[in-house]
Amino acid sequence: MRRSLVGVIILALSASCKTIKNNQITNTNPGSIVADGKLYTAVWMQRAAEYKALCEQACNIATLRVNQYLQHNNSSKPLAIVTDIDETFLDNSPYAVHQALQGKDYTDATWRDWTSRAEADTLCGALEFFKYAAGKGITVFYITNRGEAERSGTLKNLQKFGFPFADSAHLYLSQGSSSKESRRLAVEKNYDIVLFLGDNLGDFSALFDKKTEAERSENVLNNKNEFGKKFIIFPNPDYGDWEGAMNRYNYKLSLPQRDSIIKANAKSY
Repeated sequence: MRRSLVGVIILALSASCKTIKNNQITNTNPGSIVADGKLYTAVWMQRAAEYKALCEQACNIATLRVNQYLQHNNSSKPLAIVTDIDETFLDNSPYAVHQALQGKDYTDATWRDWTSRAEADTLCGALEFFKYAAGKGITVFYITNRGEAERSGTLKNLQKFGFPFADSAHLYLSQGSSSKESRRLAVEKNYDIVLFLGDNLGDFSALFDKKTEAERSENVLNNKNEFGKKFIIFPNPDYGDWEGAMNRYNYKLSLPQRDSIIKANAKSY
């Protein structure tokens, strides 16, 4: 990778987030690493062929693992795949761009407005993979940290593209906890889970719930054989628990405070 994190930060600092209102462009939070950086990463997700290749690669590996599992399946339970939604097979980069152009990051209200529109597109390879798995008799469960108020918009978005098992019985929304462990265990009671798909480590195991950066890295190394085998991870440079860990899960920090943490933790020479 030619461009270092420091290089990205310099580019972010040189840009200014802008709001477009009544055809007038005004700076609202110029030079924010978080806001400008998320504009940069969202455009990478939209424009880079490398991003598409990584998504296709993840789906190719998932297909390979499904075929291998079916060849040696001796389970007495029906088979299932557990998948996250956002940045695993639905693309929310337009939301990130919309917020960044206003010099803002995620807010609950704007996120709910976005998901209610059911306008997120699919990521490369995802729909084809889920249809393939369903065709092999594998049930798909969607475990997401979208809230109950987002059920209708989420199902509308899934059904628009014809995702298999896109109904309330197979959609496990957040019930107030960001941990997905209890929902995974609920599926495991009746199914043998073939694969977990996600863009965030918390999509795979409680080992990664609200852990420090050091603990997250250690647990990845301790479970390295699961990645590409039972854990299929998708790239997401825009957001995730890596941010939470860096900020010690303090979600009340202002953009300038978060900017300072990034600069304090960025390696230079």
